[in-house]
Amino acid sequence: MSRAAVLAFAAGAAGVLGAWEALAAVERSRVVAAVGRAAEPLVRAGREGRAVTAPERRRLALLATVALAAAGWLVGGVGLGVVAAVGGPAVVVTLIRARRRRFKAELARGAAGAARALADAVGAGHSIRGAIVAAAHGLGGAAGHELRAAATALELGDTTPAVLERLRRRAEAPAWDVIVAGILLQRDAGGDLAGLLRDQAAALEAADRIEREARTATAQARFTARLVLILPVGAAALAELAGPGLIEGLLRHPLSVWLVAIAAVLQAVAILAVARLGRTR
Repeated sequence: MSRAAVLAFAAGAAGVLGAWEALAAVERSRVVAAVGRAAEPLVRAGREGRAVTAPERRRLALLATVALAAAGWLVGGVGLGVVAAVGGPAVVVTLIRARRRRFKAELARGAAGAARALADAVGAGHSIRGAIVAAAHGLGGAAGHELRAAATALELGDTTPAVLERLRRRAEAPAWDVIVAGILLQRDAGGDLAGLLRDQAAALEAADRIEREARTATAQARFTARLVLILPVGAAALAELAGPGLIEGLLRHPLSVWLVAIAAVLQAVAILAVARLGRTR
């Protein structure tokens, strides 16, 4: 082995160790803590379904703009960095909505488990208020979080109808509408609330099972549709790799720009149509 190879290996190892130490120093710095605080509203939007305030949205948009600008500059230079930075606010809004939708979907799926937990608590002799408090500590996920928030509100003195109505509005799901309506109806008219909640839980579990079966049956079709939608982007990337400057040449001619714009609009319409057709409800 030559001296040059040994020196090259030593230089590479020293570079890796130096980069490792630099990352460790950055992790302990205030910059990472500040970035974590700025990104916390996005995390809580998916974990708690919490709405993001306007100042928090502005901080997230600034963080996304800087990150996209840096990534674009590293990949394609200043021009691509500027173009990528423009999309920062839109990316933040999209991420917030996606995380809140995921939280609400998880909350809707947890309705059956919540109904069964409430039925067990009522069957054990608890009142409605006590059943909510008891069920809250035995559930996890989005449903458990919302029931714990409802239990806290009850312990602070809120009325049962107000707490249930707030829970129903936050869930925005027919399953929770049914559960709240059943509890309030039994509260006014009497009846076997535990049995009613167990019947609701069984019905919700059956509906969830049917929805999963429907999604499984249409999974291949939805995957094929999405694959077809991304083919033009892949073809453009391959064409650019095969002939660098092809896309830049197309954008120099007005007719080509118009055709690309029309194709992009049609592609966006197709994406929205596939997303709408892929919904199971």
